[in-house]
Amino acid sequence: MSKLTDVPKRILIGRALRSDRLGETLLPKRIALPVFASDPLSSVAYAPGEVLLVLSVAGVSAYHFSPWIAAAVVVLMFTVVASYRQNVHAYPSGGGDYEVANTNLGPKAGLTVASALLVDYILTVAVSISSGVENLGSAIPFVIENKVACAVGIIILLTLMNLRGVRESGKLFAIPTYVFVGGVFLMILWGAFRGLVLGDTMHSPTSDFTIKPEHQGLGGFALVFLLLRAFSSGCAALTGVEAISNGVPAFRKPKSKNAATTLALMGGLAVTMFCGIIGLAMATHVKMAEFPETDLLRSSGVPVGHGYVQNPVISQVAAAVFGNGTFLFVVLAAATALVLFLAANTAYNGFPLLGSILAQDRYLPRQLHTRGDRLAFSNGIVVLAGAAALLVWIYGADSTRLIQLYIVGVFVSFTLSQTGMVRHWNRHLRTEKNVAKRRHMIRSRAINAFGAFFTGLVLVVVLATKFTHGAWVALLGMVIFFAVMTAIRKHYDRVAEEIAAAEGPSDDSVRPSRVHSIVLVSKLHKPTLRALGYAKLMRSDTLEALSISVDPAETKVLREEWERRGINVPLKILDSPYREITRPVIEYVRGLRTENPRDAVSIYIPEYVVGRWYEHLLHNQSALRLKGRLLFTPGVMVTSVPYQLESSERAKKRAKKRAVYQAPGAVRRGPVDDRPKEPTNKG
Repeated sequence: MSKLTDVPKRILIGRALRSDRLGETLLPKRIALPVFASDPLSSVAYAPGEVLLVLSVAGVSAYHFSPWIAAAVVVLMFTVVASYRQNVHAYPSGGGDYEVANTNLGPKAGLTVASALLVDYILTVAVSISSGVENLGSAIPFVIENKVACAVGIIILLTLMNLRGVRESGKLFAIPTYVFVGGVFLMILWGAFRGLVLGDTMHSPTSDFTIKPEHQGLGGFALVFLLLRAFSSGCAALTGVEAISNGVPAFRKPKSKNAATTLALMGGLAVTMFCGIIGLAMATHVKMAEFPETDLLRSSGVPVGHGYVQNPVISQVAAAVFGNGTFLFVVLAAATALVLFLAANTAYNGFPLLGSILAQDRYLPRQLHTRGDRLAFSNGIVVLAGAAALLVWIYGADSTRLIQLYIVGVFVSFTLSQTGMVRHWNRHLRTEKNVAKRRHMIRSRAINAFGAFFTGLVLVVVLATKFTHGAWVALLGMVIFFAVMTAIRKHYDRVAEEIAAAEGPSDDSVRPSRVHSIVLVSKLHKPTLRALGYAKLMRSDTLEALSISVDPAETKVLREEWERRGINVPLKILDSPYREITRPVIEYVRGLRTENPRDAVSIYIPEYVVGRWYEHLLHNQSALRLKGRLLFTPGVMVTSVPYQLESSERAKKRAKKRAVYQAPGAVRRGPVDDRPKEPTNKG
């Protein structure tokens, strides 16, 4: 079995890395930016379009509000970035929002933040991949016709890239991310130059269209609600900002400084691109509609019809600035589609790391805390991929439907995190006497307080405007995560209390009065003789062989062979008229325990060691069933006595070859001590 899985694993993921090479996987800022900030940077590809889609409900006349909405998003972005710069300096261990809320607001607030982030990370993958497939599908019809299969395939590909390790995946993601950022900035600068300096009139492919408003002449509360809904959709540009504070341990030293610098760079790039695209969309008269087939009207007043494909805002702006089909247009379109796929990488770094911290705190299974062969949190990566693929399948890879579930979780974590930071500074200000440090803390507290107020206000807006459009699904997911993690913590606490060693003598520490040893026998062959020989060495109080009579003829042969060889171990044979093996053994052992509760029973089971995967299906099945049942019997110890068949020699040779290198999966956790060991002299 190991050969069947080991070779493909090495090809897809790579050779296992030693734990002391963990430092080599740490990221410089130029790689950390595309790794942790690809989500907010790529969101400019769809966030402007979401703003225009919502405003289109009131018709083209509502588009003049889009610059004000963009300005509000910019203020919010700078507020969140400034707030999180305080977080990475105060909590550089990588817990991010979860650690801040857990430390300052209590375990329930910490679990709420963790639940929100886990849901949002899953949605990040689903939304980014689905949006990327839709962008790619506008150029390749096959992709849009099979978008669910394509989206799931891309999730699998991205999972394999991340399983190879953070640093390697970062190198792969850096080039398209920087090409995308460079392409957008070139488009903004060239478009501004053409419009402001050359005086050119640029037209998008939809500039001649008009929009049929769903609600004509909105005013009063209805207009305010529409603008708030458009603002909440534009806030998609902020998703992924918290990933940098969660990923501080992945940065090179000085970790906090590098993370804060990356945050500032990411915020500046994101808001510039977001505002630039919104401005060019207004200048080139881009039109977007939630239902383009019926609501987008040609100059003749006729709807565009069902054959029309509505391209994203960034594609329409690029066509107006560079020219449709030009080299720069194609490069930017390709980079946009690719960076949307890679934007999911923010979640692939945030989810496993947060899962590892939660597992360490006993809120998730411990397997999520271990590192894989490439020093990445492999189990967390696989769980994230599975959950995202399930969402993509359920929602048909439709980004418009998925995005309604989006950003709720991230603003829950924003608000609680910043509130926790205010309490953090209050606690430190009570004891700090240094005037300069107090001044710095007061300034940081003011930034976090404003961030808590602003993000809390946005959270209310998001819940009010998106709840009936699908946000309730995200809230339900948060509740499920919260309940599951609470149950897991209770289970681990209960088990820890149950197995804790008592101070005085207990039933588990008292030596048994006697030990009864039983060797299970099916036939008299080499494995049985080895098990008998090993059991004799244990020098137990009593030793007997036990066989279950299913076939009288075979039982007779066994008894005669036993007597002929003169084996000095008594053979006990139990009849099984219903041809069962497991139940008679269990009942016999329980009978011994009932007669002498203070005695222990030791069971020896001969087992074959095989080297081919299919041989596991042909041998040891009865032994596995027996061991599974005996584990639930108190006072019973089970010992497997292996007997190596010839086919196992191949497995032994493979193991010797692998011993030259680091054994795959042998070391899972990070290094305990990075210092080089002194050579020992055994001479």
